Amino acid sequence: MIPIEAICIKPIHRFTDEEQTELGECGYSSNAKYKVTKIENEERTTIDIQLVELEAPYHKEYTDSEDDLELYSKIAPMGYSLGAYIGTRLIGVVIAEEIKWNNTVLIWHFQVSEDYRRMHVGKQLMDELVRLAEGNGIRAINLETQNMNVNAIRFYRKCGFEIEGIDLSYYTNDDAIDGEVAIFMKRKIGQTGQEFK
Repeated sequence: MIPIEAICIKPIHRFTDEEQTELGECGYSSNAKYKVTKIENEERTTIDIQLVELEAPYHKEYTDSEDDLELYSKIAPMGYSLGAYIGTRLIGVVIAEEIKWNNTVLIWHFQVSEDYRRMHVGKQLMDELVRLAEGNGIRAINLETQNMNVNAIRFYRKCGFEIEGIDLSYYTNDDAIDGEVAIFMKRKIGQTGQEFK
């Protein structure tokens, strides 16, 4: 474990393809998922999310597209994007944007280099983002993840986020059947969130 004091969290004003390459591939593995079911009739609509084990591990790796990186380069100078460094080496990043109309911050990209995961780098990034948002009078921080990314959901919950929304067809029309379902989470500033095991 690297000493916490060895990690420096500071604002970033750009996020380049080279920096993305330095962080490494984006991705995750999971042995479970949050199964999402919907029951709808005239009187009631119920969406249920239940943690279930997978028959086989699920692996996802991806690289941000040129469009993503272009968007991040526009968002980074807005004041809510942070980098985690050891010396001059970038080991983690959060790219976030203030959404003025509803006084929130939206996380577009959150990544910690694989070599530095489970070493509190992500927690330090998130804590600093919360401090920054709170200092600017922001009411909440929002993000989107997937039902298959159980470790991310657990991490975000430990950071005070709660599930506040589901989109059953955010990525494709068949997401709820056999794909990834979009999970929207929110951290209300000034609240710690629900405690989970």
